[in-house]
Amino acid sequence: MSLHILSGLVSIPRIPLGDWIQTFVDFLVNNFQGLFNAFSNIIETLITGFETGLNFIHPIVLILILAALAFYKTRKFGLSLFVVIGLGLIWNLQLWPELITTLASIISSVIVALLIGIPLGILKAHSIIFHHITRPILDFMQTIPPFVYLIPALMFFGLGTVSGVIATVVFAIAPPIRLTYLGIIQIPEEMKEAGHAFGANQFQMLYKIEIPGALPSIMMGINQCIMLALSMVVISAMIGAGGLGKIVLRSLSVVDIGMGFEAGIGIVIIAIVLDRLFGKNE
Repeated sequence: MSLHILSGLVSIPRIPLGDWIQTFVDFLVNNFQGLFNAFSNIIETLITGFETGLNFIHPIVLILILAALAFYKTRKFGLSLFVVIGLGLIWNLQLWPELITTLASIISSVIVALLIGIPLGILKAHSIIFHHITRPILDFMQTIPPFVYLIPALMFFGLGTVSGVIATVVFAIAPPIRLTYLGIIQIPEEMKEAGHAFGANQFQMLYKIEIPGALPSIMMGINQCIMLALSMVVISAMIGAGGLGKIVLRSLSVVDIGMGFEAGIGIVIIAIVLDRLFGKNE
């Protein structure tokens, strides 16, 4: 009873955090819409270019190219056979246009994420101040639910594949940053001292010692970036992104189990192929 009376006497005003965020977003939209449009045009051009290029190649030729890449990368005939059978199944199910749209979105997202993430990881490894600033930000980015990324992308860039790609970039950018940073700081001091002893400047140290030494970790970051980008395929369909995710979302709305299963199998096949192509050989 006493606690109830105390809570009635002490009234703590509600912090209008949502109102502050809305005001900040409105400020960005009103003052930087031109910048957002320019960035949106760049992303749209990138997506269209990849989609046009992939559509230009006949499905059978593209399947054989990917199978050859799989064999060259892993030296395993079984993986090449899986690529042929898996992608051939997607083609047979008449999901090839959606597959191409999905691949174009993933490639665009990963390229943008890596172009931003790897340099930030290098900067993070060389600046203790930048490291401490980005650490809580990356923690926040990796723990926030993926659906939340759709809100600012939708507000800044509207409905469509561009918004899905941008949300995917933000969602998938953390692993390249962190694993690039981790790879560089784990380089043995003896290698760095040898570089300094031979008179290497900072630029030479980066490209001849640090990046080659950190390459396994960087490749792991690329692999994780691709997998996270693929995991956003279905989620980004909620804001108008096309591809296989759109079919999965449509199957949910009409409760078509067969349609959803076919699209889901397609996503699983792409995930396995990309993981084997860009993952670590076993």
